[in-house]
Amino acid sequence: MLRAVEQIRRMRGGAQSHLMRCDDGYYYVVKFQNNPQHKRILVNELLGTRLAARLGLPTVPVEIVAVSEELIRLTPELAVELPRARIPCQPGLQFGSRYPGDPRQLTLHDFLPDEQLREVENLHEFAGMLVFDKWTCNTNGRQTVFFSEPVKAAEQAVMRYKTRMIDQGFCFNAGEWNFPDAPLRGLYARNRVYLGVTGMESFAPWLERIEKQMTERTLDEITRAIPPEWYADDYDALLQLLEQLHQRRRRVPDLILEAKRCNRQPFPNWM
Repeated sequence: MLRAVEQIRRMRGGAQSHLMRCDDGYYYVVKFQNNPQHKRILVNELLGTRLAARLGLPTVPVEIVAVSEELIRLTPELAVELPRARIPCQPGLQFGSRYPGDPRQLTLHDFLPDEQLREVENLHEFAGMLVFDKWTCNTNGRQTVFFSEPVKAAEQAVMRYKTRMIDQGFCFNAGEWNFPDAPLRGLYARNRVYLGVTGMESFAPWLERIEKQMTERTLDEITRAIPPEWYADDYDALLQLLEQLHQRRRRVPDLILEAKRCNRQPFPNWM
């Protein structure tokens, strides 16, 4: 568990998260229990991100972050903006997603032009992201960030882009904890990231990992770290969520086929 020591700035998005420096020296995007979306968003973020990491997907480290009442009192910016009120963020244990680098030096992009998008070195992992999002019924569009790192090539610095999967808050249909599947759900907004998909075999590595690695024991192990206050001590509801998630593993190929058949035609090179 980490401790937040400084608020840096408010982030964009409906959860009204904040970029904060923690006592391990890293920066984290912190979502609070009393965010405007739902308290269970924090469960979804921790559970979803750690499951995605087990599948070998490009995530960022996530942690439980303690934010003290004193820090909130001394930092007026740590507040939730509601339509008719402004209330302080709730102290206690919050969810933190590590910023991929030093925010003073690293620029994150949520959009890349086509030319740069082709240069993303792990672009093929968007197929794995779709497997994950179909499994967890992510009812939001797939959220990613891109960043570049200079690499020396023939005595010249070449910018290589990478992507990281962020924002699992709307997995399991946000605070509803159910699975209203639909063909377009989980797809990234641009078909270009799926140009490498030529058939179901393009998803095979991640489908196999879900089938073999996402056991009931694995789900239970990851869930143990979740603070009970994030799900209002309703352990039965959490257990039911895990049971449904475990049962859905074999349904994922059918969900991908439904996406293939939709009018959007997201996989132009599927043979």
